[in-house]
Amino acid sequence: MRKFAVTTGHLLLLIVAVALLTFWGVRAYTAWRSPPPQLWHTFVPKELTVEEMDRSNWTQYLDREAQLFADVRSQVSDKLPDEAKTPSNRYYPGARVYPPSLANDWNRSYVMEPRGPVRGAVVLLHGLTDTPFSLRHVAQLYAEQGFVAIGLRIPAHGTVPAALTSVTWEDWMAGTRLAVREAKRRIQPDMPLHLVGFSNGGALALKYAMDSLEDPALARADRLILLSPMIGITRFARFAGLASVPAFFPPFAKSAWLGIVPEFNPFKYNSFPVNGARQTHRLTTTLQQQVTRLARLEVFNELPPILTFQSVMDYTVSTSAILYALYEHLPQNGSELVLYDVNRASVFGPLMRSASEVALSRILPPLPHKYGITVVGNAAPNSTDTVARTTVAGGREEQVEDLHIEYPKDIFSLSHVAVPFPMDDPLYGMRPAPGSDAEYGVNLGTLAARGERGALIVQLDSLFRTTSNPFFPYQMQRIDGAIRDPKPQHAGLAPRSTVPEPTPPATYEADIEKFLNESTEDYDSQPF
Repeated sequence: MRKFAVTTGHLLLLIVAVALLTFWGVRAYTAWRSPPPQLWHTFVPKELTVEEMDRSNWTQYLDREAQLFADVRSQVSDKLPDEAKTPSNRYYPGARVYPPSLANDWNRSYVMEPRGPVRGAVVLLHGLTDTPFSLRHVAQLYAEQGFVAIGLRIPAHGTVPAALTSVTWEDWMAGTRLAVREAKRRIQPDMPLHLVGFSNGGALALKYAMDSLEDPALARADRLILLSPMIGITRFARFAGLASVPAFFPPFAKSAWLGIVPEFNPFKYNSFPVNGARQTHRLTTTLQQQVTRLARLEVFNELPPILTFQSVMDYTVSTSAILYALYEHLPQNGSELVLYDVNRASVFGPLMRSASEVALSRILPPLPHKYGITVVGNAAPNSTDTVARTTVAGGREEQVEDLHIEYPKDIFSLSHVAVPFPMDDPLYGMRPAPGSDAEYGVNLGTLAARGERGALIVQLDSLFRTTSNPFFPYQMQRIDGAIRDPKPQHAGLAPRSTVPEPTPPATYEADIEKFLNESTEDYDSQPF
């Protein structure tokens, strides 16, 4: 019997070894075939360290930020070879998408001041590979309501993709703490403080809020607003560290990148290093462990209300993790989750995966919930009219609201990247105002690729995901309502020390994992 167990163990080890060698071989071959790295893939600007950020103020952070962009100019833009001086290269000063030549360079941190009296402050935290550009619409809404809006450029963002090769999630958290200190400095002690986070920024906002429950030196937020928050990530990202193993051998150094692609977006990296995925895995693992630990303690009742907006289908983050690794742990404190369903009246209906069609019904936990939940979707299966179906915390009956918004037939679902942008956004909107391409050099949201493979400088994956949100007016209305109740009074429930960790439905998890695994067969695509 023991001999059989040993033999079986050896066989399993052999299978794992063969699988790893095969995976590494494919990665090495893919890296060998990928384009050569450019200056923006090799030059790493020197950001402030965690210790330096914890000792610095906002002015000092901006001073270092200015030096970073000066270094990018001298070490990248001024040294471009002739073949890189193209109209679509964001690092070429002669390009239409060269950020410093645009009316506003949203790669940089900013402060939006209200025109009237200051009522509070908000810190806005963008996503991975992203910039402060992504949350500027929300920042403007806050400023209109009397809030000072602090838009932080998260460390290692906005400059060159190579900056992500050496950053850690601890750097991102240090930047978050610095931005909150600046927000509190600009308001009276009794004024409200809100945190808004998109994607990876959502994880940072939640992590900060939980850290503040345990560290009295950290200012506490009164509200969290999360857009596509990165509470959990795909299996591909969890094991991304293995993808970089061939990079130890010089001929396969490009294996340290999940994608080396042209940089045509003025406010987002297209290329993505493995370390970026590795850090998101480290961050979300730490985050989920902290949620589970704090949920058993009395102090978790003091967590501020969370309002989250999330697409049911999301290639970047796990929708089920938002529900089962966060919301099912929350006290009854006024939190709400808004889910955007797939379009059941889309012209792509016959092509939809079965997992996509049933994703919503399989992901929702049984009623009642300790939080409110709203599902935005079609009023009827074949209707493009949309409604919001809301079940309040502790309730069992739906309240239906007609949104007077059409679900466009050519959008079969929202995407991770679409949530923060309106349909008329000059860069990402599907329906920008005529002539708005001059504002940022290009209208990426209007590009509907039709043609043959290999003709473009990018993979079709870069153009396929919808990049704007038809429900953005409703979303802003909900955020506006949260701003108008800036310091909500809530009473959390007692800690649930004996309640086991919630687990999502196995069938849903299996279907989504299969969907994601099939999707990641294209090594040229990266989900961020």
